[in-house]
Amino acid sequence: MDVLPVLPAKSPVASGRRALLVVAAAGGLLVSIPLLRRQRDETAAGLDISIHSSPRRLENLRFSGSNGIGASLKDFHGKVVVLNVWATWCPPCREEMPTLDRLQAELGGTEFEVVALSIDRGGLPVVMDYMAASNLNHLKPYLDSAGDASSTLAVGGVPLTLVIDRQGREIARKLGPTTWDSPQMKQFMRGLMTNTNT
Repeated sequence: MDVLPVLPAKSPVASGRRALLVVAAAGGLLVSIPLLRRQRDETAAGLDISIHSSPRRLENLRFSGSNGIGASLKDFHGKVVVLNVWATWCPPCREEMPTLDRLQAELGGTEFEVVALSIDRGGLPVVMDYMAASNLNHLKPYLDSAGDASSTLAVGGVPLTLVIDRQGREIARKLGPTTWDSPQMKQFMRGLMTNTNT
């Protein structure tokens, strides 16, 4: 797997084959979601990501947008989010960026967003120039201006990508590049978008 280190590697994220768990609206009981289990089983063979057995709480990571105005993960609550931590100097990152751009082109909108969060120290102009030169026309550039991504997300290398549900919880993670616009991946994302519990 092609990954460029950022910090010493953290413990690998465990992957599970169990159903995602959610808190039932009535009674607060933990219940399995057969639909998500079936969806995961059907698509798992074609997915190159680690799906967590239950959603994980995320801190509210803050970053900068292309207009220089601050943004955060909370700004995307209500959407399914693919948060990609990358850098222009990272060959594996550059390898997968076109697939993320195509995923955003096809699914992006009120229900879904790819958030491409650069850790480049050269600032947003470097990121914006690279995206323009690479014809990445559907992704909005974001910058980890405060350098918080590494500690908040336990980034051991780049690219690192998190799949985040509508409640802002991490449900899957991928260290290293993958094909984000594969038919199986799009099916998985659409399933998350149509499930109101995620």
